[in-house]
Amino acid sequence: MAEKRSDRGQVDVVHVLEGRRGTFRSVPKSRVPSLAGMDDNPGTAVEEAVRRSLALVDTWLRWDDRPKVSEDGDRVYTPHKAVRRIADHLIDHLAEVEAVLAGVGTQPDAWHGSLVTLESDWARFTEVDRDEAHQRLPRLARTFSLRLAAAGPDEWDRPRGDGWTLREIADHLTGVLWYAEQVGDLS
Repeated sequence: MAEKRSDRGQVDVVHVLEGRRGTFRSVPKSRVPSLAGMDDNPGTAVEEAVRRSLALVDTWLRWDDRPKVSEDGDRVYTPHKAVRRIADHLIDHLAEVEAVLAGVGTQPDAWHGSLVTLESDWARFTEVDRDEAHQRLPRLARTFSLRLAAAGPDEWDRPRGDGWTLREIADHLTGVLWYAEQVGDLS
């Protein structure tokens, strides 16, 4: 581990791993293969939305510390906030699917969501942050997709009273790309 001083006088910790020349690396060398026979699974579209989001995340190392105003003009986004919102959205709807399939009510939504920008959202976006997003977000999307696969096609379009079908939840979740688009391509 090494330290370096930022231009603000703060100490940044840089982790140096043996056998590597710093922490920078390109996008993962291979894509996680989709499961055979799951092409109709609506969860695979969520995985694709996350892959497209990560392509934008890869450009955020050039972020200039200025927030981006959302296209609706109601909120501001930073790279950390966009990654946080993608993860939170995936977690929220994964929990919803689990509750629906278990036949119990969903947990009430008390997220602050995009209405707040946390102090941690303003942090510099580093290679390690990018790498963590490449680990966290595909795992969440794949878990969602696998959960739908385990539920099976008979459950995907089954009416759920006033709630969405599993397919509608998945279709809604493809909208996580919107968070990444608010920061945009910074290359």
